[in-house]
Amino acid sequence: MRSVANVLAQLNRNGLPETLYLETGPVRLAVRCNIPMAVELRHHLKEALAAAGPVAATIDVLEGQSLSTPPEWIDWAREPGKTGRKDAYFDLDDGRLVHKIRTGLTFLQSPQALTAFGPCLAYPNQVINFINTQILNICKRDGWEICHAAAVTDGYKGLAIAGLSGGGKSTAILRMMDLEPTRFVTNDRLMVRAAPNDTEGLGIPKNPRINPGTILHNPRLAPLLSEERKRELLQMPPEDLWQLEEKHDLFISEVYGPDRISFSAPLTEFWVLNWSRTSTEPTRLLDADLTQRPDLLGAIMKSAGPFFQDASGVFLQDDDPLEPDAYLRQLKSVRIREVTGAIDFDALAATGKDLFV
Repeated sequence: MRSVANVLAQLNRNGLPETLYLETGPVRLAVRCNIPMAVELRHHLKEALAAAGPVAATIDVLEGQSLSTPPEWIDWAREPGKTGRKDAYFDLDDGRLVHKIRTGLTFLQSPQALTAFGPCLAYPNQVINFINTQILNICKRDGWEICHAAAVTDGYKGLAIAGLSGGGKSTAILRMMDLEPTRFVTNDRLMVRAAPNDTEGLGIPKNPRINPGTILHNPRLAPLLSEERKRELLQMPPEDLWQLEEKHDLFISEVYGPDRISFSAPLTEFWVLNWSRTSTEPTRLLDADLTQRPDLLGAIMKSAGPFFQDASGVFLQDDDPLEPDAYLRQLKSVRIREVTGAIDFDALAATGKDLFV
């Protein structure tokens, strides 16, 4: 099994009665799937649904299918600080297979075909991630850079928040959503590109998946947990609660109301969370120069991952370094602020109110 044609010969791409069209900023995609998957994707991606028309890429979602003989998978090295096996890959002569170890889903990434197959309906978020990967790939080939950040906008200003995993960026960005002028842009992946008069930001159509600590500290989100679960969580030591990974889907329009999502945004501010649960210092926002702070830039930069194939057809490798200079060029006109001191979401929200209201 060395070619995309060999892989496709083992899959049945007929019987896909539904085609969904999605639009995010300058990118339009089509997704072909069965009816149950279409129902699921329409629910998750409703703000990005678009009319039929020309698209940059078409993605096929094949429920329950698999390869007759799996290849010899190679583990994709995880980022520093991450543990456990997550992704594996196998390079074809003209494409790449990427396998999700925990769920069994497999994805074909190639110029000829983009295909998700396996227990897709059981893991819709991984299918959505694959769809969004195509947006990221198209934009990156067009000169955008990928940031590990959440973002909101009021249409005139845009705020991105980055930090190490578990640093509180989801909690912080959702506190900004309590400000009426703001609209949600993205929770975890933000594309940035310098423009002649400003810096463009572009999110991806995916609702946040948040942990219980984020829910418990925001009254709007309380219905996402049962009363019994809330009682259990409140009995946990604060540090254990902070570290708990237990994802819950948050549908922005259902909690914050309609018209509270904007995938495109002018980007004017970028805050990097470098605060500490053990600090006794007040929370402060300090202007920072990314050319002098590689540690802060490191929290912003994000690898395109195993799915990325550049314009010449070369796939990214897990040891390929990120390019700091590329990010510095795209963010040169954005105000960068480092958040230091104790973790205080109220203080951060007050600064956000000054910015947007």
